[in-house]
Amino acid sequence: MKELLTYINQISPIKEVTFKELKKCFKPLQLNKNEFFVKENEYAQQIGFLKKGIVRAFFVNQEGKEYTKQFFVGSAIIGAYNSLLTRQPNKIAQQALTDCEILVANYKEMEKLYTKFHDLERLGRKIAEFYFLEKEQKEIEMALLDADKRYLIMRQKFPSIETIIPQYYIASYLGISPTQLSRIRKKLKDF
Repeated sequence: MKELLTYINQISPIKEVTFKELKKCFKPLQLNKNEFFVKENEYAQQIGFLKKGIVRAFFVNQEGKEYTKQFFVGSAIIGAYNSLLTRQPNKIAQQALTDCEILVANYKEMEKLYTKFHDLERLGRKIAEFYFLEKEQKEIEMALLDADKRYLIMRQKFPSIETIIPQYYIASYLGISPTQLSRIRKKLKDF
């Protein structure tokens, strides 16, 4: 739980009494490589704090092609936010790319604490704002930057990910083919 408190306090510090109640919501979960934290078309009920490991968020189009939307590398908050907030089936699956250590909480239990602890409500807002800004930044990069620049940004954001996960996930995240990624990596290997 120490990692969770450190992560929280970097975003928006909360009181000791708030954390005491919040940590009651969380339970440890070991997610093995290739297991799903949340699947497509499920109703999400949990939110997680990824302590260690890598999780990818992805969706599949009607032709069956996968698109990697995001990578989460511990420490990070994971969960199917759209499904949690709208109470509709999830559209974006989250799958472990490595063995993962996660602290999991029932989202409804956490929501109940928002009315009692305004510092926790503020934390929830700050996390939502962060993910909104991150999503918008990625959309801008996809629209305005070439693949080489997107690759360099990805390497800076996730420094060791290339040595851990399959290249086709990275290509999917960048919106390019694995062959194109291979060419870019060869061209930029000294960067």
